Amino acid sequence: MNRSSTSPAEPRVPATPRGQRTRQRLLQAAQTVFGQKGYEHASIADITREAEVALGTFYVYFPDKKSIFVEVVDELGARLRRLISEAVEGCEDRMEVEREGLRTFFRFVSENRNLYRIVRQAEFVDEACFRRYYDRFAKGYVMGLEQAMAAGQMRRMDPEALAYCLMGLSDFLGMRGVLWVGEGGWEQVMDTAMDFIRHGLDARPAGADTESGKGADKPRVPRSRSR
Repeated sequence: MNRSSTSPAEPRVPATPRGQRTRQRLLQAAQTVFGQKGYEHASIADITREAEVALGTFYVYFPDKKSIFVEVVDELGARLRRLISEAVEGCEDRMEVEREGLRTFFRFVSENRNLYRIVRQAEFVDEACFRRYYDRFAKGYVMGLEQAMAAGQMRRMDPEALAYCLMGLSDFLGMRGVLWVGEGGWEQVMDTAMDFIRHGLDARPAGADTESGKGADKPRVPRSRSR
C-alpha cells in the first residue's frame, strides 16, 4: 500500500444541515465497517449500505475509500481529545487529571470498541495519519505536564518522553481492561495505575542507591540482560 506523508486533505463540508447529517452517517458507518471487516475487506458499497444511502451519494462527500478512512481516524482522535479535555477541565491537581483522563479513555474505548483495530490499521493504510493520531494527543499532553511541573505538582522530567510513557500505559490498560476483560474492574485497574504514576516501581526513596548508600548519581555496573 502507498504510505502518505502529506497533510490530510481538506474535508468536503456540506453547506446544508441535511448534507452534514448524511456525511456524518457515512463516517459513522465507515467506523463500523472498518472496525468489523478491516480496511482491506471493506468496500464503499459496505459503507453506503450501513449508512443506508445510495452508492453515488458517497462520492458527493468523499473521493475514495482511503479518504474516509483517514477522516475516521482523525475524527476518533479529535473526539477522544475533546472528551478528555472536558473531563479534566475542573481538576486542579495533576494526579486528579491523570485519573480522570484514564477513566474517560476507558469509557471511550468501551463505547468505541473498534478504536484499536481502526487506529492500528492506519499504520499500513496511511502512516502519516497513524502518526498524527498520536502526535496530536501527545502535543496537548506535553503542555499539561509542563504546566504541572512548573506548578511544582510533579518533578521535572522530559515532558514528551513522559507523555508517551503515560499514553502507552493508558493504551495497553484500555486494551486489557476494557476489550479483553470487560468493564467490571476499572476502578481497581485505575488504583494500580495511579499508584504506579505517583510512586513508580522503585521501592527505594528517590535518589537512594541500596548498594552504595550514596546518591543515584554514582554510575552503576551494567547488569546482564538475561533473566
